[in-house]
Amino acid sequence: MEAGPVLWVLLKTWELESVRRGRAKPMSGVMKRMGMIFRAKANKALDRAEDPRETLDYSYQKQLELLQKVRRGVADVATSRKRLELQLNQLQTQSAKLEDQGRKALALGREDLAREALSRRAALQQQVTDLETQHQTLSGEEEKLTLAAQRLQAKVDAFRTKKETIKATYTAAQAQTRIGEAFSGISEEMGDVGLAIQRAEDKTAQLQARAGAIDELLASGALDDPTGMAKDDIQAELDRLSGGTDVELELQRMKAELAGGTTQQQAIEGGTAGNQGQQQSQQQDTPRFDKQ
Repeated sequence: MEAGPVLWVLLKTWELESVRRGRAKPMSGVMKRMGMIFRAKANKALDRAEDPRETLDYSYQKQLELLQKVRRGVADVATSRKRLELQLNQLQTQSAKLEDQGRKALALGREDLAREALSRRAALQQQVTDLETQHQTLSGEEEKLTLAAQRLQAKVDAFRTKKETIKATYTAAQAQTRIGEAFSGISEEMGDVGLAIQRAEDKTAQLQARAGAIDELLASGALDDPTGMAKDDIQAELDRLSGGTDVELELQRMKAELAGGTTQQQAIEGGTAGNQGQQQSQQQDTPRFDKQ
């Protein structure tokens, strides 16, 4: 059992005890306030849970049920009227038959039989009169119910048209309100999305700030890098200068090698050319012996 009903039962018990002891007036005020609070809470809860479209559909359903009942009533009255008409036809047939039998009996000289036949016919005529009165009454009721059913049908049709119009208007207004709330960011869904984005941005900024602070501390030497990869500013400058000197020395060495290689190549080429000239001169000085 929830706290509200339990509290209500306790207050009611207290009120009954107060009435028994003659102290019901103070408790009556408390009970009125509690009743008002409960009614206000219930009204608010119902207002939140109520959907005008569902209410309209329920009202339309109830009107259709009422119209169906009226139509069944018209059908029942029409059935009763038809049964009365059948009974009237039977009584009128019997009355005509008794009248014919009375005439035949009177023609045969049986006045007593003719009198009995006419007496029975008179009784049937009384029944016919009563049935005709009932028939007129039922016909009037049937006409009234038929007219009421037609009017109710017209009202139901008009209510259906108005219901659909109101539902469409309500749905459009609801959609427009949701779109407006989404654009303005005041809806619950967009509010949650906005909060999520804000939290993500805050966490990203915090991580970026932490990463920058760690880099600065590592660069300044305030923190040791267990991997030995990080260096402070001074060590980085020394390494840069050392690396630049090594590059300059390597460049000078390569230039010297290239210069030495060029000189040696020229000397080799010069020596080769001199040897070729000497060989040619020796060939020219050597006498040739022609064959005879």
